[in-house]
Amino acid sequence: MDFKTLLSLLRNVQVKTFEKGEVVIEANSKKEEAMLIRRGLIRSYKGHIGYEDETTFQLYAENDILGNIHAIIFNEPSAFTYQALEKTKVYSIDFSYFSQKSTSNRTVIGKKIIKQSFTRVESLIFLSPEERYLKYLKDHPSIVSRAPDKYIAHVLGITPSSLSRIRKRMSSRKR
Repeated sequence: MDFKTLLSLLRNVQVKTFEKGEVVIEANSKKEEAMLIRRGLIRSYKGHIGYEDETTFQLYAENDILGNIHAIIFNEPSAFTYQALEKTKVYSIDFSYFSQKSTSNRTVIGKKIIKQSFTRVESLIFLSPEERYLKYLKDHPSIVSRAPDKYIAHVLGITPSSLSRIRKRMSSRKR
């Protein structure tokens, strides 16, 4: 990427701040925006808050890239709502502008977003619940201490009571 292209991209980056509980991307939105989290915590979820159908798909923290994967990759409305779980600051760029500057930009961001999703799916298939939790602790230590247990349990594909039992077993082994 040449200097002129890089400068053009930097001029189009916006700094955005979201308050705790604020929606970052609405479900059914076709908003093509890629974001790098500078500070904060965001979850993607499907369903209605407070109802049994509410399920957290992913949690994103500092230095994670997130975007409306359905719009960016498939040109479809988002299946998820993205919500700030704490005051969050992001660097944001319109993805269509970003990808116009270089086709490799679309590939790099798309691959990063898809890799995050595939990593989660692979762990659900190949790892036991306890192994998933240990891997999540290793890969995302700050998220575990900041996000509610029910969201972590959803991401791990287990119930909150199963997460509690796993933690209890682990703490009894340490003694």
